[in-house]
Amino acid sequence: MTPAFRGALLLGTRSSALALWQTDHVSQRLREASPGLATRAEPLSTLGDRKADAVLTELGGAAFSSEIDRALLDGRIRVAVHSLKDLPIRDNSGLVTAAILSRDDPRDALVSAREGGLAALPSGATVGTSSPRRLAQLRAVRRDLTIEPVRGNVETRISKAVDGPLDAVVLAAAGLNRLGLTKHVTELLPLADFLPAPGQGALAVQCRVDDDEAQALLGLIDDADVRAEVDAERAFLAGLGGGCSLPVGALARHVAGDHLELRGFVGALAGGESIRVSASGTDPVELGRSLANEALGLGAKKLLG
Repeated sequence: MTPAFRGALLLGTRSSALALWQTDHVSQRLREASPGLATRAEPLSTLGDRKADAVLTELGGAAFSSEIDRALLDGRIRVAVHSLKDLPIRDNSGLVTAAILSRDDPRDALVSAREGGLAALPSGATVGTSSPRRLAQLRAVRRDLTIEPVRGNVETRISKAVDGPLDAVVLAAAGLNRLGLTKHVTELLPLADFLPAPGQGALAVQCRVDDDEAQALLGLIDDADVRAEVDAERAFLAGLGGGCSLPVGALARHVAGDHLELRGFVGALAGGESIRVSASGTDPVELGRSLANEALGLGAKKLLG
């Protein structure tokens, strides 16, 4: 029996077009799982959105979630919808990630007005990204490119590549897919060179630890396979001692039954040096931790500074 809620279930979210799409998607999944449920999105302002010109690494690891966390803890919203890759490794005290679902293409995508993809960009071309991971991987492949920080919503970043002043930008393919903007994709960057952020492409839904009704409802849409994959990826990141501001990539995939294959990347922001590791196993957290230990044994701590 699904829990009954009085009034509409309030889902907190960022106010961008992508965040609202994701929240609408989660609302639809919840209504399918619990017929008769009423839902309403509650857009909230976050530090990362207000400080659109700031360097993300200077804003801290919860730039896109801290205000939403506060609204959850204060009871102004009942649940919160996030891009999983934006969440800190550990849930805020009093909160739980009760559902992980709907993983889209985890790859990065190059958007450019130029044809031919990354390899065809001329030496010195400007590529926009504010992600330390993407910066490190770009420099590992093309030391001759000029990497420029770029912020703003998906549409704004696309326009800077299509109309200038940048030659290209790198974005998450999942966001482009969800917004129907795949026509702008010049190249889906290969996983052999560009491992995604841990959890990239997956959605996370949080509620309060003491909200049994909300946890029961969210449990109806939790995807155990997706959760296992992202648990392994985030355990790898946690084992390296960091959060989403580190130049770290990871991707786990089910290869047979409960068996997971996990690949990890640790890079240097200066470019050139990097560590790539892989392993397989059935316990997601243990797999991530052991692969992180392997990377540390190969010098990851030195690369991460």
